[in-house]
Amino acid sequence: MNKNDIADIRKRFKLDTDLLTITDIYHVYIRQESSEIYHEESQVFALLDREQQELFMTNFKKVLGGKLGMKLFEVKFERQEEEHNEEHAQKLLYEGLQAEEVDNWKNEMQHLALKMVKDIQYEKDLVITFVRGNYFKKTKRNSEETEIDMRDEVFTTPFILCSMNHTDLPKRSIVFDFQEREFKSNTMLDPIINLASPIGGFLFPCFTDNSADVNHVLYAAGKANKPDYAFIENVLNGEEVVTAADDKAVFEEIVKQVVGGEVDTETLGNVYEAIYRLTVVDEEEEEPEEPPAIDAKQVERVLKMSGVDYVNTEAVETAFQTIVDNTSYEMKAAHIVPSYTSKSIKIETKVANISISPQDLKYVKQVNYDGKQCILIEVEEDTIIEGFKVISEDLLT
Repeated sequence: MNKNDIADIRKRFKLDTDLLTITDIYHVYIRQESSEIYHEESQVFALLDREQQELFMTNFKKVLGGKLGMKLFEVKFERQEEEHNEEHAQKLLYEGLQAEEVDNWKNEMQHLALKMVKDIQYEKDLVITFVRGNYFKKTKRNSEETEIDMRDEVFTTPFILCSMNHTDLPKRSIVFDFQEREFKSNTMLDPIINLASPIGGFLFPCFTDNSADVNHVLYAAGKANKPDYAFIENVLNGEEVVTAADDKAVFEEIVKQVVGGEVDTETLGNVYEAIYRLTVVDEEEEEPEEPPAIDAKQVERVLKMSGVDYVNTEAVETAFQTIVDNTSYEMKAAHIVPSYTSKSIKIETKVANISISPQDLKYVKQVNYDGKQCILIEVEEDTIIEGFKVISEDLLT
């Protein structure tokens, strides 16, 4: 799935739309001190009151929030082994998706829920929510056609979404009882499901070229760049994923080894600009199914284009072998430069840390003044600090 696919289905999680419908919802309540199901409940989603439906829809959108490689990861299922086939997540999800009877779907989801709590101790009580429904994606046709025309033909995909949420106990408080006309302490301490901050979840199947891809599941982490690797391996039976932070760290270490750890800001700016150009998609073109990747050949090319003339193939391949033990390793370009206009480059000093966008690195220099190392930043307008305009001082002339 690419970011456009995710954005499209995410925005469909709302009421009163015919482009996404939810048929069934199944809740599992797990006590903190237990690895067993304390309570379970299955309902027809349409029979929930409207306020509950809206709360859950908002929660589902949050599960699918975030960027690919940071909070969302397309996970490929590991090959199913015959002796463990019955408990394989791909089989449970696929059969749950195909189940005609609600009880059969619920049983498959119950198996998944039990896998989630097996040999795991959660910090708080946990509520696992599964929903299944249908997602309808409009075909891209003639731009002159109306919205009604475009809905004449849609791609239909059944799906299952899982949301995992902790519970919180309400704080003790003083309330006013209108019936008794008196102030009293609030004795209602029922746990509250924290739907605003899901700790994880997933969407099955993934979508590739407007069709279902049952060999992949879209996993959602609770925090950016912190996927639950044990969950991916043991619950989803998926292959290992690489975060954007991992890719960026690998790239930086490889470049350091090749260029020797020291580089001027102009060259560094050229490196990030060259990588950024790989991520740019022409406005008239669709986003590619596979995001641009950087391998050893691309690293060599980028460094040479950026002014590092002494780079050679052997040095780059040696760096790949040393850092990741794999000369064919690939990094996603978007992981290295998430956004060329965002302040994604960190300048770290003992005095202060500065964030700057890659395109502005050309305005940064390290200079020696009066025997001291200084950072010089060229600015085209007045510098404002806490609302005060800074006076220019000609110290470096």
